Amino acid sequence: MSDQRDRREKEAVARSAAGLVTDDQLVALGSGSTVALVAAALGERGSRARFAAASPATALAATSAGLTLVDDTTTARYDLAIDGADEVAADGWAVKGGGGAHTRERILISAADRFVCVVGASKLVDRLTWPVPLELQPFALASTVERLPGVVLRDAPPTADGGVLADLAVPLDDPAAVAARLDATPGIVDHGLFAPDVVRELLIAHGDHVEHRRR
Repeated sequence: MSDQRDRREKEAVARSAAGLVTDDQLVALGSGSTVALVAAALGERGSRARFAAASPATALAATSAGLTLVDDTTTARYDLAIDGADEVAADGWAVKGGGGAHTRERILISAADRFVCVVGASKLVDRLTWPVPLELQPFALASTVERLPGVVLRDAPPTADGGVLADLAVPLDDPAAVAARLDATPGIVDHGLFAPDVVRELLIAHGDHVEHRRR
């Protein structure tokens, strides 16, 4: 896919996602380039909804678009969460976290009554192949790494919460088993595997056409 088509698909799905937001809502925005376009589209619509942002970059995109941010430390629930994904498999499992904000994204998604995942058609795959993004606790990092054969630490700044970013290349024939193992590994703050019961609603851009798919 050309960069131009990729950009066009992101803009199309961002406009569709913005159209789901009503002025009376509290909305959680994830992170990444598509979410930044969602923020821009909401700004163009003059949205009076209130927003939480999963990353400093999204917060900047939201405020630059004229959107109102809430205090995420005191807001318990959201009406809607909007975020992208790096891959979405046919069985409903998704990989998120290429941008390193998957811990905060999961927190916001879990606090929302509805989650809409926004992707281009190229993100749809038969089965997951991406390395699993990880956020690791910096304390006793060497011990955590030793428990994760094949893990590669990213050459990246710490997360907004001080975590260390890494990627784990592992077969994903059974994502549920991998997710359970990572959930049980001390030192892992969070991972980027999102289960089908979370990723139930998708906006998928096929060129300029956007498909609204519900599982």
